Amino acid sequence: MSKVRVRFAPSPTGPLHMGGVRTALYNYLFAKKHGGDFLLRIEDTDQNRYVPGAEQYIMESLQWCGIHWDEGPGTENAFGPYRQSERQGLYRQYVMQLIESGRAYYAFDTPEELEAMRKRIEAEKSGNPQYDSRSRLSMKNSLTLSGEEVEQRLASGENYVIRIKIPENEEIVLEDLIRGKVTVHSSQLDDKVLFKSDGMPTYHLANVVDDYLMQISHVIRGEEWLPSAPLHVLLYQSLGWEDSMPQFAHLPLLLKPDGNGKLSKRDGDRLGFPVFPLQWKDPKSGETSSGYREAGYFPEAFVNLLALLGWNPGTDQEIFSLKELVEAFSLERVGKSGSKFDPEKAKWFNHQYLQSQPLQTITERMQVIANQKGIHTNPDKLPKIAALMRERANFVHEIMEQSAFFFEPPSQYDEAFAKKRWKEDTPGILMSLAELLESAEPFTSENIHALIQKFMEDNGIGAGKLMPGLRLALVGSGMGPDLSAIMEILGRGESLERIKRAAQNLKV
Repeated sequence: MSKVRVRFAPSPTGPLHMGGVRTALYNYLFAKKHGGDFLLRIEDTDQNRYVPGAEQYIMESLQWCGIHWDEGPGTENAFGPYRQSERQGLYRQYVMQLIESGRAYYAFDTPEELEAMRKRIEAEKSGNPQYDSRSRLSMKNSLTLSGEEVEQRLASGENYVIRIKIPENEEIVLEDLIRGKVTVHSSQLDDKVLFKSDGMPTYHLANVVDDYLMQISHVIRGEEWLPSAPLHVLLYQSLGWEDSMPQFAHLPLLLKPDGNGKLSKRDGDRLGFPVFPLQWKDPKSGETSSGYREAGYFPEAFVNLLALLGWNPGTDQEIFSLKELVEAFSLERVGKSGSKFDPEKAKWFNHQYLQSQPLQTITERMQVIANQKGIHTNPDKLPKIAALMRERANFVHEIMEQSAFFFEPPSQYDEAFAKKRWKEDTPGILMSLAELLESAEPFTSENIHALIQKFMEDNGIGAGKLMPGLRLALVGSGMGPDLSAIMEILGRGESLERIKRAAQNLKV
């Protein structure tokens, strides 16, 4: 195998969908597995759809995921530049080569004439209503006009496009690394536009020319590009580059949670989960879409869950570092059928990473959230809170939400729980326990636990009679982790103050 060179080539027409991130990831994993290069190329030939800020968003998303490109915007390299708008002068010579060899032609049809052609074919029911080998000879192009008229039209500045001339009655064969042999008859293809009179190429020409000039060895992209692949094969053949044609691999779709159709932004909005890596604010509408980063996901968890949406390692292993993914990845284990996205499984992945993160990482995030919400924290207690609470949470922000009672004493008590579990003798029992806890030395969860057990034994009290009231006094509700651990973190003074306050003030 010659050196592996792959590219991720997004268009800056909006935010990067998680399906696009997965495409970038698979390209990256394949390149690194084979000691190759991963390129980022910005395909911004469609200036009408260009969205300000989208390119920066794409780059920031990949960086957050740890998907770092070897070549791309900002890198000096002989294969650059890596924005198609900066490569504009390259494409004309290749489209002229196609014109001269008779593989492409000028077309001067107006939008109205194109629409009339489609309606005519629909009315005749004679085939696909498209510009192809059947319809082109009835249209206004350099196949039907004299050479002199074509020159006059070009010289006068008339609008035109350059279309590929799809051969008649040919089979185009493509060997796809995921789907196997794909055969398409040329009668199914239309004469796609390759070049516009504004001097900009369309995606089809630009991506083939760039892949050739950048010596791309493998084109790994989404399934939605499979219908265009035969056209790209024809372009390689028409330009005399057949021997340099990359190998193709078309990835399966990411599907909605119910499996019915491609996962879209609307599904995320409707079902309450992000479909973009980072939060995105649309510069035109001002609408904000949620992102995995802002939702509290670790980038490693996001990358891990994406890797397994379409690729199967062949083992039961589910948690992979990026390094492990590189070692394990192969296109042979990428499936053909779409993968259903499960938002609950996404949370599960983040839960796994939350349990294995260094406490310092978690406490730093907790402190950021506390600062944002104006919560006063004791930095010495945060690691203990994180260690105690993270098993119950999927996200750091959930740790903060579930730990609120550590930062502020209860201002009110769960009424329903109190009615059920706060009895007439509960205040007296709690005051007696508080006296005993005064002597706990040191005030650790082990000592506290031992004293509570002794108190219950000495007084003939069961856990059901003591613990609900104690929990209500300390936490304000019937939820929360081990009470001895809570008291150790709160400290002796705060714990006893909460117990006494509840004993004196809580009335049911």
